[in-house]
Amino acid sequence: MTDPVQGLTGTITSPIRAAGALGEVLVAIRGGTETYLARADEPIAAGATVLIVAVHPGRLVDVVAWIPLTKEN
Repeated sequence: MTDPVQGLTGTITSPIRAAGALGEVLVAIRGGTETYLARADEPIAAGATVLIVAVHPGRLVDVVAWIPLTKEN
């Protein structure tokens, strides 16, 4: 069974301090929330919203910074 979090957004709870370093992301899924190890190509601060672009074994996900579109942008 594949993990259905690819394509979802989440919130960084433990910062990704450098490219390729690990942080943690909180994802709303299955009627609750779950945490995953997260890595990115750039540092991402705690509290930032991210998009999950790939899922790997061991609850590891690749993320990118996500800025949702609003009327202002």
